[in-house]
Amino acid sequence: MNAAARSSESQADIAVSLEAEVDQAIATCGGDVRAALRATLVANAYLETELERLTEAMSTGFTRGRMRRPPQRVKIRL
Repeated sequence: MNAAARSSESQADIAVSLEAEVDQAIATCGGDVRAALRATLVANAYLETELERLTEAMSTGFTRGRMRRPPQRVKIRL
């Protein structure tokens, strides 16, 4: 579920949805909470790398100086 869809939901609905997503992630990893956390961290690291790659590939003429420099991120090695 994306952020735009969540913004229209109530706080209670968001909490229920988040818990369901957590349960689904744990179930996908065979009930292993550490494996679910590990998979989440690996996926997050991949997405951050892709974001950096795409940001660097974007034309400066296209952004017209509106792109701010991304904040420094802490790298987590697994």
